[in-house]
Amino acid sequence: MGAWQWLAPEVKKTGTDGAPVSAAKASTSASFVHVIAHPDDSLYFMNPELEQSILSGAPAVTVCLTGGESDGRNALSQARGYGRMPQKRPEFVRARINGFRAATAQMATGNSLSPWDVETLRLLPGFEVELQTLRAAPHVQLIFVELIEARSLRYPHKDSLRGLWLGATPRLTTLTPTGTPVTRTFQYGRQQLIDTLAAVFERYQPTVVRTLDPNPAHLAKQPEYRNTPAVLDGIYSHDHQDHTSSAFFAQAALAEYWGRKHSRPTAVESYVGYEVDVLRSNLDKATTDRKVTFLDVYGWADNGKNCGDAAGCGDRKVGDLSGTKYHGWSSNCRHRAPGTMRWVQPLPDGRLAAFSVLDGAAQCWTERKAGSGIWSAPVAVGGTMLEGQIQAVRHEDGMLQLFSIRTVLPVKGGPHRREVTTALQRGTGPGGAPAFGPWQSLDSPEDDPGRSMEVGYPVAVVAKDGTAHVFVRNWDGGISFRSGAGGKGWTGWAPLPAADPRTKLQDGLDAALDNEGRIHLVAADTKTVHHWVSQGPGGPLQEAGPTRLPATTGPLTLAPLSGGGMRMAVRMPDTSRIVVADRLTDSAGWKVATECPTISGYGRVALAQAGTVTVLAARDGKGLVRLSAGSGRPGPWLDEGVPHRGTAGMVQDAKGRTVAVVLGMDGRLSSARHTGSGKSGFTDWLSHDGTAQADLES
Repeated sequence: MGAWQWLAPEVKKTGTDGAPVSAAKASTSASFVHVIAHPDDSLYFMNPELEQSILSGAPAVTVCLTGGESDGRNALSQARGYGRMPQKRPEFVRARINGFRAATAQMATGNSLSPWDVETLRLLPGFEVELQTLRAAPHVQLIFVELIEARSLRYPHKDSLRGLWLGATPRLTTLTPTGTPVTRTFQYGRQQLIDTLAAVFERYQPTVVRTLDPNPAHLAKQPEYRNTPAVLDGIYSHDHQDHTSSAFFAQAALAEYWGRKHSRPTAVESYVGYEVDVLRSNLDKATTDRKVTFLDVYGWADNGKNCGDAAGCGDRKVGDLSGTKYHGWSSNCRHRAPGTMRWVQPLPDGRLAAFSVLDGAAQCWTERKAGSGIWSAPVAVGGTMLEGQIQAVRHEDGMLQLFSIRTVLPVKGGPHRREVTTALQRGTGPGGAPAFGPWQSLDSPEDDPGRSMEVGYPVAVVAKDGTAHVFVRNWDGGISFRSGAGGKGWTGWAPLPAADPRTKLQDGLDAALDNEGRIHLVAADTKTVHHWVSQGPGGPLQEAGPTRLPATTGPLTLAPLSGGGMRMAVRMPDTSRIVVADRLTDSAGWKVATECPTISGYGRVALAQAGTVTVLAARDGKGLVRLSAGSGRPGPWLDEGVPHRGTAGMVQDAKGRTVAVVLGMDGRLSSARHTGSGKSGFTDWLSHDGTAQADLES
């Protein structure tokens, strides 16, 4: 009832008329909230996932914190006479809003002029924001807070989201765009903006919150700015300062929201921003072209399409994107957390345990019976402000250990920082779920809090001698590691030796043991893949020489081959093609073994090797997980898939069957097993309550 009350609200209608209205598909099992800084951020950095959430029929709400008024000139800076154009910031903000809602309407209905209903909304007493609801699809809403933007990519203006976050200014004012029902400006304090976002989360009870990148990579050469407040000193990154600050405010609001009573747990996804300009494209041409069509709508590339607003119908600073510097933003969709497939592990009795992060804490699902594919409801296993996907490893005694990374929000006397954290299983709890001891901080390889914000997501492996090793990408773009016998008594952080210390690795590492017990670690830069291997089962890791593998899109996945050697699954730039490479012997090196049929998509590929059978799970172009199995090499992709977030988990069950596990957008766990029999060779996908996926969709 609560969902439907806001799906069809009583509003003051000031939207455009004349477009056909069709019944909206509605689903309340999932709910999406996107927090962005400027009206085009989600179109550039969250698509195609933004469109997929809109088309799912689930509530899909976007909160835009600033108006993005820039200099108020609605034209490309290279346009003739640009410097003589008047600065009309209220009009430019309205033009950007018009462009954003046109692109959103195009995604939802196929008609960019589909009408919107516009009203004011009070999220906090004494404050109003602009709320827009797409009449033909009322599950799609836009909220505009309309704070002034930084008006500079990096220059440290105190009157900005960054200045408000750091305390350089006590209040940040709004800018009232033309045509808004919000009749006056407001001044937000830091806590009031946090409370506003928390109120959004309480209103929509999201199962997925999407933010911009809170941890962008730093610029190799730091700019120097004079005569700026000391509180604004800091590390300058590849991204826009408004993007990063909007993510910080979202994290702080989530921390508040998670401390209150709410009906559904929340997963968080953060998206890499301007940094993609220095990375390889991870989308194929068809997906990029589709993104560009919506950006062209936003940019009012077709000036003949009149929205009926004299302020303008789009952002001409974007306009026609073909061949412009913005194309790199269009050809990528990258999660800051690259995910891992190693979040599912067997328990001593053969049941599987799966781990994920919801509400910033670790959650555990367990099979009710070994091999059944029927899972318990999740139980909390601790942690706070955890991010990404949990990495789980299994010790020789069957005990599990979890690894994650957490953000420590700034408090008086305590800096804003990130740290690696771990929890070791200490037994079995009620219902047969594994019970864990307290989460232990493993600190960070970076002592400086600002530098710690860039530390990557941990991957871990347990060697044959029982020593746990955890690896992370560090500030310099290399790899740091810690080791602990039995997962305890940790050494200090140390850098992993590299043949070329100037190499700048991307996040998305992977580590695994081969059948000789040696540790293999792989990571990619923008040109090739790098490989380290231990000198014997207990020896130190050393770089194994050039792999001579081509460039990838970042995240890599390893699996040992039963006859010796290692197999790796990667995605290729520009095409999103999935390639499998083998290293059969030390002397033979890495060679590309096969290229899989195209399914589009992006992100890490899950890979398992059960004897001679290779099993893959990967995201396709529609956001569905797709499965493949073949003898010796991957087979064709199954036609069926299920919506999911993150990377599919992959593990062998008690009968030696490969199991794929995914977490849905509604927080529901689903799994499928490779049996080798039947038309597909896989069982149907089963949800954690034992319901077949086909039944769920019907």
